Amino acid sequence: MRRLSAVLLFAVSVTLSLGGCSIFESEPPAVGPDGQPVVASVDDLYNRGIDAVNTKRYATAVQNFDQLEQNYPYSSWAVNAQLMQGYSEYLRNHYSDAITVLDRFIQLHPAHRDIAYAYYLRALCYYEQIADIQRDQKGTAEAMGALQEVVNRFPDSSYGRDARLKIDLARDHLAGKEMEVGRYYERQKLYTAAIGRFQRVVDDYQTTNHTPEALHRLTEIYLLLGLPDQARKTAAVLGHNYPGSEWYEDSYNQLVASGQVGDVSPADVAAAKARQQEPEGFFSRNLPTIF
Repeated sequence: MRRLSAVLLFAVSVTLSLGGCSIFESEPPAVGPDGQPVVASVDDLYNRGIDAVNTKRYATAVQNFDQLEQNYPYSSWAVNAQLMQGYSEYLRNHYSDAITVLDRFIQLHPAHRDIAYAYYLRALCYYEQIADIQRDQKGTAEAMGALQEVVNRFPDSSYGRDARLKIDLARDHLAGKEMEVGRYYERQKLYTAAIGRFQRVVDDYQTTNHTPEALHRLTEIYLLLGLPDQARKTAAVLGHNYPGSEWYEDSYNQLVASGQVGDVSPADVAAAKARQQEPEGFFSRNLPTIF
């Protein structure tokens, strides 16, 4: 995830550089006759910042770019320095600081040639903060919103294409959270709450890889609640869309075991019950669909 982003961002950092860069540490600032430090020239500050980025001294880079902007606010270098400061904050994982800098850049320079990059980098700052499914997913929703803004504004750019891929990953992440909560409710026998979570996956995240399990869990709960018609309908949707899925196998076996599949003999019921006891990974093929 991070490597792909770094490749794109490095290309931009090279484009923004306006001069050659030394790979050595910047020297301490010179001191004037009055004992006060002498501010380096604008091109020196910018190149020092680029040197620091290339040698992964991101705090030093931020300091140089900020000093440039403060001392030469009307220079053409100042605009690039602001964007590079946001990039440096991103690289050292100071995402909130990076977002603040990039929001200011976007507001002040909406027509800049690298405005698409600024929006994309801002979205990455949200995306890198996505928490695991055990935690609140507010950050995931914020990341999706920022990524969608990139897609809406720059649909045909490389940033827009990469943002679409990351949106799909974020949606899968949100669906995973819904499944995790739904399974917890099911274990606690809070079936109405569990149905709400699994149904949301089916309705709102149907393109993710969590949908087959969500349909299976719904079938399972409907059988537990004594709602065979709902169970059969849900299993039919599962079988139609995911006929080779292990989740459809499990749902079909549960329906057979509970006598909800027509023209089932006692031997079929016994076999279905036996299959439910098979170790994880057992998979029978060519199961009929339920309609």
